[in-house]
Amino acid sequence: MIQPEPVSAIVIVKNGARFLAEALSSIQRQTLAPCETLVVDGGSTDGTAEIARSFPGVRYLLQPHGGISNAYNYGIEQAQGELLAFLSYDDLWTPDKLAVQAGYLAAHPECQYAVCRIRYFCEPGDAPPAGFRPEWLSQEPVAYIMETLVARRSLFARVGLHRTDLATGGDTDWFARVFDAHEIGHACDQVLLHKRVHRDNSSLTAPDSNDQLLKILRNSLRRKRAAG
Repeated sequence: MIQPEPVSAIVIVKNGARFLAEALSSIQRQTLAPCETLVVDGGSTDGTAEIARSFPGVRYLLQPHGGISNAYNYGIEQAQGELLAFLSYDDLWTPDKLAVQAGYLAAHPECQYAVCRIRYFCEPGDAPPAGFRPEWLSQEPVAYIMETLVARRSLFARVGLHRTDLATGGDTDWFARVFDAHEIGHACDQVLLHKRVHRDNSSLTAPDSNDQLLKILRNSLRRKRAAG
């Protein structure tokens, strides 16, 4: 059996004291332990820093510039592993997530990244945000989002980091660039991420997400035309 390369777990958070401990616990329960866990804090004013520092082996980092894209970029730049995995403060990895995805990449050196299926769950007592569709709770789609991703560091060197001029949709733009570059990826056919639905889901409440998506699609079309 080929040994997977070291994995850095990168958690981005801002005012996430409500859920951060559960997210970090799901990292610590991995059957394939990451070589490090980085918590990138976007300037929290609650107990986020104290919670992060209470977990052994966690590197707590205060990001120098605001925004989700900057948080991911800073985490990528600071990470030391050859493989990079990502988790939001309010989501949970299944215990075998890193073992499954890093194991696949180890067995398939031509593959540059792996994603997986997700399962939504509602936070008790919270009403879902307006953008959430109830039927999603019964579905387990393959999701091309940062929280499902395990990628080789070299992929970011080729494709680039997240664009910081996009208020939302930085991960959508990044995956679009990966697809346009014809990088080889793999979608694991099992649920490895549990995605929490709660009243403060930023990805479901962003008011300009449709405008950002149109901008991303136009950029992708320009790249394809330029490539012939």
